[in-house]
Amino acid sequence: MGDFNLALVIVAIVVCVLVFIFNVYLLVNYQHPDDANQAYFPKFVVVLGLSVAAISILMLPADVANRQACQHAIYNGACNLTLPMKDLWLAIYILDAVLVFFIIPFAMFYYEGDQDKSIGKRIKSALLWVVTTAIVCGLVLGILYGLAGKVDFNVMHLSSSTTSFPTTWVFNSGQQCIGGTHQCSAYSATASSEKTWTMRTTFPEYVVALATIVGSVLFAIFGGVGIACLPLGLIFSFFRRPKAVITRSQYIKEATELGKKARELKKAADALHQEERSGSKGRKWRKNVKAVEKELLQLEEDVKLLEEMYPQGEKAETTWALTVLGYLAKFVLGILGLIVSVAWVAHIVIYLLINPPLSPFLNEVFIKLDSLWGLLGTAAFAFFCFYLLLAVIAGAMMLGLRLIFITIHPMKWGATLMNSFLFNVGLILLCSISVIQFCSTAFAYYAQATAAQEIFGHTLQSLRGIKYLYKYNVFQIAFVALAGLTFVYYAAFGWRRRKPSGRFQLSS
Repeated sequence: MGDFNLALVIVAIVVCVLVFIFNVYLLVNYQHPDDANQAYFPKFVVVLGLSVAAISILMLPADVANRQACQHAIYNGACNLTLPMKDLWLAIYILDAVLVFFIIPFAMFYYEGDQDKSIGKRIKSALLWVVTTAIVCGLVLGILYGLAGKVDFNVMHLSSSTTSFPTTWVFNSGQQCIGGTHQCSAYSATASSEKTWTMRTTFPEYVVALATIVGSVLFAIFGGVGIACLPLGLIFSFFRRPKAVITRSQYIKEATELGKKARELKKAADALHQEERSGSKGRKWRKNVKAVEKELLQLEEDVKLLEEMYPQGEKAETTWALTVLGYLAKFVLGILGLIVSVAWVAHIVIYLLINPPLSPFLNEVFIKLDSLWGLLGTAAFAFFCFYLLLAVIAGAMMLGLRLIFITIHPMKWGATLMNSFLFNVGLILLCSISVIQFCSTAFAYYAQATAAQEIFGHTLQSLRGIKYLYKYNVFQIAFVALAGLTFVYYAAFGWRRRKPSGRFQLSS
């Protein structure tokens, strides 16, 4: 038993190191050239935030494996040698909350501050914004906690008279308890015996619960859209791929048009920068900034498409071959992702929305995989949880580019500014808590008796006012509904080739 626990600790350490290295790799390859060799504090926050998000998701399967470490213990102290999962969960949640509500906003305010100011003035300005925001949020949370920071547990008052032990023990469907004349109160209790036990929760638990609610709203929206657009986006990008290389004359024509648009965008950006310096940053200025950002994103997409359609250089044929193979890989990954997405939606309907559940479904699959090899089911469980987080990210990227009331913070390979990085990391961290809560509920049969289920299974779902959102499966229903609408949208329009949307877009 001790060997198993030691192996689990080693695996956890190795996974944490690999996650950190992978996030550094993402930062280096996604960062904008303008941020090279500078903005070290925002970069540290980005790597830390991504690592916390990934580790928090992977902690749920680790929690399951940790439970299995003492499942067949032959002495009472065996479970004392396992990982302290409850303490680790609390540490992760505290770090998550500090990052989302304090460190990431401070890093964003500092990064977006006026570059002409000194470092001290930028730090002071960022601190003022963060402190002001924290005071306002603290007041709101304090008022809400004072008014509704209680949990209501439904309990049943049971009482029974005593009787002497009989010489023989007989139990059947008509006699569940000892003696021929006594019935257990649990079987004979009336509806009036059910009472509500109210107690005040702790303030940290209430803050975590509200953060989870905010994350659950974002999760239901972004996750519902992303669970469909993640695989279908890959599949339909294969169908919309460039079929052949264009001629040189076509390339020159399109490049000339894109150059004109780039010059106009530069003029507009310079004018907006002058307005910012003069201090006239009103509603119209912000609207124009978003319009320029949107046009710039479209221009970058057109440039990328043009480069794919007309590869240049000595290895143009190799570049075209890699482009074709890349689209084939997207198609294969899209098919595999579609299978996982359909399995996720089917599991939510079968296990969560139908009461009583028709089948444990994926829970049974994980248990059977564990019977084949100790950690095979746990690995599959980790994959499904992590896939759900990827779906949330995909949904956020899709909606962020289409809804006018969401600030556009795209992630571009080799062209992502630190403020966009920080915004998306904060979004991922906020949604990761809800992903964990959702997975612990969706796989309650497989993840039973874990520390995560102890945290999410009682207080959160009994909070006054909030409990009805979980009682009536509001988030699960919204998730499935948005997934269905997104499937319909892609089936109707996803296969079509993208048409030009601006004056200087690629001509058909």
